Amino acid sequence: MSLIISNITLHFLSKKEETGEVVLRLGPENVAASSKIESFVDALHKIYNSKGSKAYGHFSSMPAEGDSARFVDVMESYLSDAQTFHQFSGQAGNLLKNELEKYDLAETGYLIVCHYEYMGGRYLLVAIIPISEHYSVDGELNISADQHLDTNKLQLAARIDLFDYQNNAEGNRYISFIKGRAGRKVSDFFLDFLSCEEGLNSKEQTQTLVQAVEDYVSVNQFDANEKQQTRKELLSYCKEQKESAQDVSLQEIGNVIKTEESGQDFYKFCQEQAYPIEESFPHDQAVVNKVTKYAGYGNGISLSFERSHFGQDVVYSPANESITIYKVPPNLKDQLLALMESNASQNASQSASQGQAPVQSNETADLGNINNADNADNSENEF
Repeated sequence: MSLIISNITLHFLSKKEETGEVVLRLGPENVAASSKIESFVDALHKIYNSKGSKAYGHFSSMPAEGDSARFVDVMESYLSDAQTFHQFSGQAGNLLKNELEKYDLAETGYLIVCHYEYMGGRYLLVAIIPISEHYSVDGELNISADQHLDTNKLQLAARIDLFDYQNNAEGNRYISFIKGRAGRKVSDFFLDFLSCEEGLNSKEQTQTLVQAVEDYVSVNQFDANEKQQTRKELLSYCKEQKESAQDVSLQEIGNVIKTEESGQDFYKFCQEQAYPIEESFPHDQAVVNKVTKYAGYGNGISLSFERSHFGQDVVYSPANESITIYKVPPNLKDQLLALMESNASQNASQSASQGQAPVQSNETADLGNINNADNADNSENEF
Protein backbone atom coordinates (compact mmCIF):
# COMPACT_ATOMS: atom_id res chain seq x y z
CA MET A 1 0.00 0.00 0.00
CA SER A 2 1.49 3.35 -1.07
CA LEU A 3 -0.53 5.37 1.47
CA ILE A 4 1.28 6.40 4.68
CA ILE A 5 -0.67 7.89 7.60
CA SER A 6 1.10 10.55 9.65
CA ASN A 7 -1.80 11.38 11.99
CA ILE A 8 -5.52 10.68 12.21
CA THR A 9 -8.30 11.59 14.62
CA LEU A 10 -11.98 10.79 14.83
CA HIS A 11 -14.49 13.06 16.62
CA PHE A 12 -18.28 12.81 16.84
CA LEU A 13 -20.81 15.59 16.20
CA SER A 14 -24.40 15.18 17.37
CA LYS A 15 -27.37 17.49 17.86
CA LYS A 16 -29.73 17.62 20.84
CA GLU A 17 -33.33 17.39 19.61
CA GLU A 18 -34.71 19.41 22.53
CA THR A 19 -32.42 22.45 22.27
CA GLY A 20 -30.79 22.11 18.85
CA GLU A 21 -27.39 22.40 20.53
CA VAL A 22 -24.53 20.75 18.65
CA VAL A 23 -22.35 18.54 20.84
CA LEU A 24 -18.74 17.71 19.97
CA ARG A 25 -17.26 14.56 21.53
CA LEU A 26 -13.51 14.32 21.03
CA GLY A 27 -11.93 11.04 20.09
CA PRO A 28 -8.79 9.51 21.62
CA GLU A 29 -5.30 10.92 21.15
CA ASN A 30 -2.50 9.14 19.31
CA VAL A 31 -4.59 6.78 17.20
CA ALA A 32 -2.29 4.02 15.97
CA ALA A 33 -2.20 3.55 12.20
CA SER A 34 -3.13 -0.14 12.25
CA SER A 35 -3.74 -2.15 9.09
CA LYS A 36 -7.50 -1.61 9.54
CA ILE A 37 -7.03 2.15 9.83
CA GLU A 38 -4.78 2.17 6.76
CA SER A 39 -7.34 0.19 4.75
CA PHE A 40 -10.09 2.55 5.89
CA VAL A 41 -8.15 5.69 4.88
CA ASP A 42 -7.11 4.10 1.58
CA ALA A 43 -10.77 3.36 0.79
CA LEU A 44 -11.76 6.89 1.81
CA HIS A 45 -8.99 8.30 -0.40
CA LYS A 46 -10.26 6.32 -3.40
CA ILE A 47 -13.89 7.31 -2.77
CA TYR A 48 -12.89 10.96 -2.58
CA ASN A 49 -10.86 10.71 -5.80
CA SER A 50 -13.80 9.08 -7.60
CA LYS A 51 -16.13 11.98 -6.84
CA GLY A 52 -16.68 13.81 -10.11
CA SER A 53 -18.29 16.93 -8.66
CA LYS A 54 -15.19 18.47 -7.08
CA ALA A 55 -14.25 22.14 -7.08
CA TYR A 56 -11.00 23.88 -6.18
CA GLY A 57 -10.11 26.83 -4.04
CA HIS A 58 -7.79 28.48 -1.54
CA PHE A 59 -7.85 29.90 1.98
CA SER A 60 -9.52 33.29 2.30
CA SER A 61 -7.31 36.26 3.11
CA MET A 62 -10.08 37.76 5.23
CA PRO A 63 -9.18 37.99 8.95
CA ALA A 64 -11.12 36.01 11.53
CA GLU A 65 -14.13 37.57 13.24
CA GLY A 66 -13.42 38.67 16.80
CA ASP A 67 -11.04 36.48 18.80
CA SER A 68 -11.86 33.25 16.98
CA ALA A 69 -9.14 31.55 14.97
CA ARG A 70 -9.54 30.40 11.39
CA PHE A 71 -9.03 26.83 10.21
CA VAL A 72 -5.83 27.83 8.43
CA ASP A 73 -4.50 29.38 11.66
CA VAL A 74 -4.95 26.22 13.74
CA MET A 75 -3.65 24.11 10.86
CA GLU A 76 -0.51 26.25 10.69
CA SER A 77 -0.01 25.77 14.44
CA TYR A 78 0.06 22.03 13.87
CA LEU A 79 2.32 22.17 10.81
CA SER A 80 4.81 24.34 12.72
CA ASP A 81 4.75 21.92 15.70
CA ALA A 82 3.26 24.60 17.97
CA GLN A 83 0.55 22.14 18.99
CA THR A 84 -0.27 18.45 18.61
CA PHE A 85 -2.42 16.99 15.88
CA HIS A 86 -5.13 16.12 18.41
CA GLN A 87 -5.21 19.72 19.68
CA PHE A 88 -5.46 21.00 16.11
CA SER A 89 -8.25 18.59 15.15
CA GLY A 90 -10.15 19.42 18.36
CA GLN A 91 -10.01 23.14 17.54
CA ALA A 92 -11.14 22.35 14.01
CA GLY A 93 -14.03 20.36 15.47
CA ASN A 94 -15.12 23.36 17.54
CA LEU A 95 -14.97 25.61 14.47
CA LEU A 96 -17.19 23.12 12.64
CA LYS A 97 -19.57 22.93 15.61
CA ASN A 98 -19.96 26.73 15.57
CA GLU A 99 -20.74 26.77 11.85
CA LEU A 100 -23.35 24.01 12.26
CA GLU A 101 -25.10 26.04 14.94
CA LYS A 102 -24.87 29.23 12.89
CA TYR A 103 -26.49 27.61 9.83
CA ASP A 104 -28.95 25.59 11.94
CA LEU A 105 -28.18 22.41 10.02
CA ALA A 106 -28.77 18.82 11.05
CA GLU A 107 -25.59 17.56 9.39
CA THR A 108 -24.04 15.32 12.04
CA GLY A 109 -21.72 12.36 12.00
CA TYR A 110 -18.07 11.52 12.49
CA LEU A 111 -15.44 14.16 11.77
CA ILE A 112 -12.35 12.58 10.24
CA VAL A 113 -9.14 14.61 10.10
CA CYS A 114 -6.23 12.77 8.51
CA HIS A 115 -2.71 13.83 7.55
CA TYR A 116 -1.26 11.32 5.10
CA GLU A 117 1.12 10.81 2.19
CA TYR A 118 0.25 9.21 -1.11
CA MET A 119 2.36 8.79 -4.25
CA GLY A 120 4.83 11.44 -3.09
CA GLY A 121 2.13 13.95 -2.14
CA ARG A 122 1.22 15.18 1.36
CA TYR A 123 -2.46 15.77 2.12
CA LEU A 124 -4.80 16.81 4.89
CA LEU A 125 -8.25 15.29 4.50
CA VAL A 126 -11.19 16.72 6.45
CA ALA A 127 -14.54 14.95 6.12
CA ILE A 128 -17.85 14.42 7.86
CA ILE A 129 -18.90 10.82 7.40
CA PRO A 130 -22.62 10.10 7.91
CA ILE A 131 -23.96 7.16 9.90
CA SER A 132 -26.21 4.47 8.44
CA GLU A 133 -27.96 1.54 10.09
CA HIS A 134 -27.49 -2.06 9.05
CA TYR A 135 -28.82 -5.41 10.19
CA SER A 136 -27.00 -8.64 10.97
CA VAL A 137 -27.85 -12.19 12.03
CA ASP A 138 -25.93 -14.10 14.71
CA GLY A 139 -25.36 -17.85 15.06
CA GLU A 140 -28.69 -18.25 16.85
CA LEU A 141 -30.48 -16.55 13.92
CA ASN A 142 -31.26 -13.46 15.97
CA ILE A 143 -31.53 -10.22 14.00
CA SER A 144 -29.80 -7.19 15.46
CA ALA A 145 -29.32 -3.61 14.29
CA ASP A 146 -26.09 -1.64 14.38
CA GLN A 147 -24.54 1.50 12.89
CA HIS A 148 -21.62 1.97 10.54
CA LEU A 149 -19.65 4.75 8.84
CA ASP A 150 -21.30 5.14 5.44
CA THR A 151 -18.35 6.28 3.33
CA ASN A 152 -20.32 5.75 0.11
CA LYS A 153 -22.51 8.71 1.10
CA LEU A 154 -19.53 11.02 1.49
CA GLN A 155 -20.59 14.55 0.54
CA LEU A 156 -18.91 16.89 3.02
CA ALA A 157 -15.19 16.55 2.44
CA ALA A 158 -12.20 18.66 1.49
CA ARG A 159 -8.55 17.86 0.90
CA ILE A 160 -5.61 20.23 1.17
CA ASP A 161 -2.53 19.57 -0.94
CA LEU A 162 0.09 20.52 1.65
CA PHE A 163 2.98 20.59 -0.82
CA ASP A 164 1.09 22.96 -3.10
CA TYR A 165 -0.09 25.09 -0.18
CA GLN A 166 3.37 25.48 1.37
CA ASN A 167 5.16 26.06 -1.93
CA ASN A 168 2.50 28.21 -3.59
CA ALA A 169 0.40 29.88 -0.91
CA GLU A 170 -0.76 32.49 -3.46
CA GLY A 171 -2.23 29.79 -5.68
CA ASN A 172 -5.95 29.22 -6.14
CA ARG A 173 -6.34 25.45 -6.21
CA TYR A 174 -4.53 23.77 -3.31
CA ILE A 175 -7.87 22.94 -1.67
CA SER A 176 -10.26 20.54 -3.37
CA PHE A 177 -13.76 19.89 -2.09
CA ILE A 178 -16.88 18.02 -3.11
CA LYS A 179 -19.27 20.38 -4.83
CA GLY A 180 -22.63 20.55 -3.07
CA ARG A 181 -25.90 19.89 -4.83
CA ALA A 182 -27.79 22.88 -6.24
CA GLY A 183 -30.11 24.61 -3.83
CA ARG A 184 -28.33 23.37 -0.71
CA LYS A 185 -26.45 25.54 1.77
CA VAL A 186 -24.55 22.58 3.19
CA SER A 187 -21.46 23.12 1.07
CA ASP A 188 -21.56 26.82 1.99
CA PHE A 189 -21.28 26.07 5.69
CA PHE A 190 -18.41 23.63 5.05
CA LEU A 191 -16.50 26.23 3.03
CA ASP A 192 -17.09 28.81 5.77
CA PHE A 193 -15.75 26.32 8.31
CA LEU A 194 -12.55 26.02 6.24
CA SER A 195 -12.47 29.75 5.37
CA CYS A 196 -12.16 28.59 1.78
CA GLU A 197 -12.90 30.57 -1.39
CA GLU A 198 -13.46 28.99 -4.79
CA GLY A 199 -10.58 29.50 -7.19
CA LEU A 200 -9.70 27.46 -10.27
CA ASN A 201 -12.73 26.51 -12.36
CA SER A 202 -11.94 22.94 -13.36
CA LYS A 203 -14.94 22.64 -15.69
CA GLU A 204 -14.04 25.76 -17.69
CA GLN A 205 -10.40 24.68 -17.95
CA THR A 206 -11.45 21.26 -19.26
CA GLN A 207 -13.88 22.78 -21.76
CA THR A 208 -11.05 24.96 -23.07
CA LEU A 209 -8.81 21.89 -23.36
CA VAL A 210 -11.43 20.00 -25.37
CA GLN A 211 -11.91 22.99 -27.67
CA ALA A 212 -8.13 23.28 -28.15
CA VAL A 213 -7.93 19.62 -29.19
CA GLU A 214 -10.82 20.09 -31.63
CA ASP A 215 -9.12 23.15 -33.13
CA TYR A 216 -5.83 21.26 -33.34
CA VAL A 217 -7.22 18.29 -35.30
CA SER A 218 -9.10 20.65 -37.65
CA VAL A 219 -6.12 22.94 -38.36
CA ASN A 220 -3.92 19.91 -39.04
CA GLN A 221 -6.62 18.48 -41.35
CA PHE A 222 -7.09 15.14 -39.62
CA ASP A 223 -9.59 12.90 -41.39
CA ALA A 224 -12.68 11.61 -39.55
CA ASN A 225 -10.97 8.44 -38.28
CA GLU A 226 -7.90 10.34 -37.09
CA LYS A 227 -10.08 12.86 -35.27
CA GLN A 228 -11.98 10.12 -33.47
CA GLN A 229 -8.76 8.30 -32.58
CA THR A 230 -7.31 11.51 -31.13
CA ARG A 231 -10.43 12.03 -29.02
CA LYS A 232 -10.20 8.46 -27.71
CA GLU A 233 -6.53 8.96 -26.80
CA LEU A 234 -7.42 12.16 -24.92
CA LEU A 235 -10.21 10.35 -23.08
CA SER A 236 -7.95 7.43 -22.15
CA TYR A 237 -5.21 9.73 -20.86
CA CYS A 238 -7.64 11.78 -18.77
CA LYS A 239 -9.17 8.64 -17.24
CA GLU A 240 -5.71 7.45 -16.18
CA GLN A 241 -4.94 10.83 -14.60
CA LYS A 242 -8.29 10.81 -12.82
CA GLU A 243 -7.72 7.35 -11.36
CA SER A 244 -4.30 8.34 -10.01
CA ALA A 245 -5.53 11.77 -8.80
CA GLN A 246 -2.99 13.54 -11.02
CA ASP A 247 -3.36 16.78 -12.99
CA VAL A 248 -3.58 16.68 -16.77
CA SER A 249 -0.62 18.30 -18.52
CA LEU A 250 -0.66 20.02 -21.91
CA GLN A 251 2.83 18.72 -22.66
CA GLU A 252 1.84 15.15 -21.80
CA ILE A 253 -1.32 15.45 -23.90
CA GLY A 254 0.85 16.64 -26.79
CA ASN A 255 2.90 13.45 -26.53
CA VAL A 256 -0.22 11.28 -26.27
CA ILE A 257 -2.00 12.62 -29.36
CA LYS A 258 1.13 13.18 -31.45
CA THR A 259 1.34 11.41 -34.83
CA GLU A 260 3.86 11.51 -37.65
CA GLU A 261 1.33 13.27 -39.87
CA SER A 262 0.12 15.76 -37.24
CA GLY A 263 2.87 18.27 -37.97
CA GLN A 264 2.66 20.99 -35.33
CA ASP A 265 3.14 20.02 -31.68
CA PHE A 266 -0.05 20.36 -29.61
CA TYR A 267 1.68 22.14 -26.73
CA LYS A 268 3.19 24.75 -29.06
CA PHE A 269 -0.17 25.06 -30.82
CA CYS A 270 -1.84 25.97 -27.50
CA GLN A 271 0.85 28.56 -26.75
CA GLU A 272 0.51 30.18 -30.17
CA GLN A 273 -3.28 30.31 -29.91
CA ALA A 274 -3.02 31.77 -26.39
CA TYR A 275 -5.83 29.69 -24.92
CA PRO A 276 -6.81 30.78 -21.38
CA ILE A 277 -5.67 27.48 -19.90
CA GLU A 278 -3.19 26.34 -17.23
CA GLU A 279 -0.23 24.18 -18.30
CA SER A 280 -1.49 21.55 -15.86
CA PHE A 281 -4.70 21.37 -13.86
CA PRO A 282 -7.19 18.97 -12.21
CA HIS A 283 -9.73 18.22 -14.92
CA ASP A 284 -13.46 17.57 -14.98
CA GLN A 285 -13.88 14.02 -16.30
CA ALA A 286 -17.57 14.53 -17.11
CA VAL A 287 -16.59 17.14 -19.73
CA VAL A 288 -13.97 14.88 -21.34
CA ASN A 289 -16.38 11.94 -21.48
CA LYS A 290 -18.43 13.86 -24.05
CA VAL A 291 -15.65 14.07 -26.65
CA THR A 292 -16.38 10.60 -28.00
CA LYS A 293 -20.03 10.16 -27.10
CA TYR A 294 -23.25 12.15 -27.20
CA ALA A 295 -26.07 11.48 -24.77
CA GLY A 296 -29.37 13.05 -23.80
CA TYR A 297 -32.58 12.22 -22.03
CA GLY A 298 -35.96 13.79 -21.39
CA ASN A 299 -39.68 13.15 -21.73
CA GLY A 300 -39.12 9.44 -21.16
CA ILE A 301 -36.52 9.13 -23.93
CA SER A 302 -32.84 8.31 -23.36
CA LEU A 303 -30.36 8.23 -26.24
CA SER A 304 -26.57 7.90 -26.49
CA PHE A 305 -24.21 7.09 -29.35
CA GLU A 306 -20.55 7.26 -30.31
CA ARG A 307 -19.59 10.51 -32.00
CA SER A 308 -18.23 8.62 -35.03
CA HIS A 309 -21.79 7.46 -35.87
CA PHE A 310 -23.12 10.99 -36.32
CA GLY A 311 -23.99 11.74 -39.92
CA GLN A 312 -23.81 8.07 -40.88
CA ASP A 313 -25.70 5.70 -38.58
CA VAL A 314 -27.34 8.60 -36.72
CA VAL A 315 -28.72 11.51 -38.75
CA TYR A 316 -30.28 14.61 -37.24
CA SER A 317 -32.69 16.86 -39.15
CA PRO A 318 -32.91 20.39 -37.68
CA ALA A 319 -35.86 21.18 -39.95
CA ASN A 320 -38.28 18.87 -38.14
CA GLU A 321 -36.15 18.16 -35.05
CA SER A 322 -36.00 14.43 -35.74
CA ILE A 323 -33.29 11.78 -35.47
CA THR A 324 -33.08 8.80 -37.83
CA ILE A 325 -31.16 5.77 -36.61
CA TYR A 326 -29.64 3.33 -39.10
CA LYS A 327 -28.34 -0.09 -38.07
CA VAL A 328 -30.64 -0.35 -35.06
CA PRO A 329 -28.96 -2.34 -32.24
CA PRO A 330 -30.21 -5.98 -32.34
CA ASN A 331 -31.46 -6.01 -28.73
CA LEU A 332 -33.44 -2.81 -29.30
CA LYS A 333 -34.75 -4.11 -32.61
CA ASP A 334 -36.03 -7.30 -30.93
CA GLN A 335 -37.85 -5.25 -28.29
CA LEU A 336 -39.47 -2.99 -30.89
CA LEU A 337 -40.61 -5.94 -33.01
CA ALA A 338 -42.10 -7.59 -29.92
CA LEU A 339 -43.89 -4.35 -29.04
CA MET A 340 -45.26 -3.99 -32.58
CA GLU A 341 -46.52 -7.56 -32.52
CA SER A 342 -48.16 -7.03 -29.13
CA ASN A 343 -49.83 -3.80 -30.27
CA ALA A 344 -51.05 -5.42 -33.49
CA SER A 345 -52.52 -8.34 -31.54
CA GLN A 346 -54.33 -6.03 -29.10
CA ASN A 347 -55.63 -3.91 -31.98
CA ALA A 348 -56.96 -6.99 -33.80
CA SER A 349 -58.69 -8.26 -30.66
CA GLN A 350 -60.38 -4.92 -30.00
CA SER A 351 -61.50 -4.59 -33.63
CA ALA A 352 -62.88 -8.15 -33.66
CA SER A 353 -64.91 -7.54 -30.52
CA GLN A 354 -66.34 -4.37 -32.09
CA GLY A 355 -66.88 -5.94 -35.50
CA GLN A 356 -64.40 -3.56 -37.18
CA ALA A 357 -61.38 -4.05 -39.42
CA PRO A 358 -58.00 -3.76 -37.62
CA VAL A 359 -56.46 -0.28 -37.74
CA GLN A 360 -52.74 0.33 -37.36
CA SER A 361 -51.98 2.69 -34.48
CA ASN A 362 -49.74 5.72 -34.88
CA GLU A 363 -47.38 4.22 -32.33
CA THR A 364 -46.95 1.06 -34.39
CA ALA A 365 -46.44 3.02 -37.59
CA ASP A 366 -43.77 5.17 -35.99
CA LEU A 367 -41.97 2.14 -34.61
CA GLY A 368 -42.14 0.58 -38.02
CA ASN A 369 -40.39 3.60 -39.52
CA ILE A 370 -37.62 3.36 -36.95
CA ASN A 371 -37.22 -0.37 -37.53
CA ASN A 372 -37.12 0.01 -41.31
CA ALA A 373 -34.34 2.57 -41.14
CA ASP A 374 -31.96 -0.40 -41.37
CA ASN A 375 -32.60 -0.57 -45.09
CA ALA A 376 -32.64 3.14 -45.89
CA ASP A 377 -29.83 4.99 -47.66
CA ASN A 378 -27.26 6.39 -45.21
CA SER A 379 -26.35 10.06 -45.47
CA GLU A 380 -22.67 10.77 -44.71
CA ASN A 381 -21.48 13.88 -42.92
CA GLU A 382 -18.05 14.24 -41.33
CA PHE A 383 -18.20 15.38 -37.69
